[in-house]
Amino acid sequence: MAVGSTARRGIDALGNVLRIVGMLIVTVLVVHIVLTLLGANPANGLTQLIRDAADTFNLGLGDLFLPQDPRLGVVLNYGTAALIWFVITTVVVRLVRRIP
Repeated sequence: MAVGSTARRGIDALGNVLRIVGMLIVTVLVVHIVLTLLGANPANGLTQLIRDAADTFNLGLGDLFLPQDPRLGVVLNYGTAALIWFVITTVVVRLVRRIP
């Protein structure tokens, strides 16, 4: 097997790992939004876990928008973070896959 094809498979694997990690972050942010909109019990362990993970990945945007309705604030702030993570993931994966 040629070294070039092995390197290519490694680069493709790295791209796949980065895509999966990025999409998991986006998923956490979106699940946090959905749980908030559906009025999930904030004292529930799963809800707390998702909220804490979302707070970790919100890029400091947790208070970017401050509308009257706090649920709308979650949608706007965490939705913006999810969109930014999606763009970052897409760009990074494309850059990695362009490595010769």
